[in-house]
Amino acid sequence: MKATENPPVVAVKEPAPVSKAPAPGGKEKSSEGKTLNVFSHGVLIIWAILVVMPLLWAVMSSFKSDDSILSTPWALPDKLHFDNWSRAWSQAHMSDYFFNTIIVVGGSLIGTLLLGSMAAYVLARFDFPGNRFIYYLFIGGMSFPIILALVPLFFVMNNMGLLNTRHGLIMVYIAYSLPFTVFFLTSFFRTLPGSVAEAAMIDGASHTRTFFQVMLPMAKPGLISVGIFNFLGQWNQYMLPTVLNTDPKYRVLSQGLVELANSRGYKGDWSGLFAGLVMAMLPVLAAYIIFQRQVVAGLTAGAVK
Repeated sequence: MKATENPPVVAVKEPAPVSKAPAPGGKEKSSEGKTLNVFSHGVLIIWAILVVMPLLWAVMSSFKSDDSILSTPWALPDKLHFDNWSRAWSQAHMSDYFFNTIIVVGGSLIGTLLLGSMAAYVLARFDFPGNRFIYYLFIGGMSFPIILALVPLFFVMNNMGLLNTRHGLIMVYIAYSLPFTVFFLTSFFRTLPGSVAEAAMIDGASHTRTFFQVMLPMAKPGLISVGIFNFLGQWNQYMLPTVLNTDPKYRVLSQGLVELANSRGYKGDWSGLFAGLVMAMLPVLAAYIIFQRQVVAGLTAGAVK
């Protein structure tokens, strides 16, 4: 018998590990990204300083005396002069101006959000003849400069007996703010799911109940965002009240600050002027700080579905 020979063993070489070559330009891209990041952060820091420094300087000057403001404008106050605030609040009638502004801006803001949200909901959710035409009319109102309407608006308000009244100024503020409000909320209502409104209608809810109890709560971020924008614009409005509200009893804050700067009794009272300026500025800053997250949420809503 022949012994069977074992077959020769062939050694198999393992493939050598392939070294990954660095991607061309990888280091250059990372360095460019770091450079761009540093540049953007530097621009943001400079912008923040340019915005914050005047605010801090105004607050600091409101607690200084007139001599300190003129002699050492960038120095800290030697002591806190709270009498500047009390003098501006009482003697300069800033309290009356503040009260008038709250009434006018509060009433116009409620009316603007109510009427604007109803008009935007109808334009966004219902198809009817003239829908696009009405929508573009509101868009056209945004491009119409208010200065061209001051003279005819004055005579219209005079004929209706609405000059030098708070409710007349409220109506003008509402008409002035409606175009942007309808434009903003129409786009926002289009991003909301229509199935929720359809489910409410199937359950027997009327159009009014569906709007106020279902769709309006869902549009809360958009309402807060457009409300902040309207609040800023109406609070700082100067041209409209100057033309339509000449009665000193109904002056708003913007008119009061100008009166404080030009009044003979307060000539050279820089500390009182800065105190009044900070009074008018604080509600705006507080509103934005409180609702800044809602503003960002409202602006970015609908960007990603």
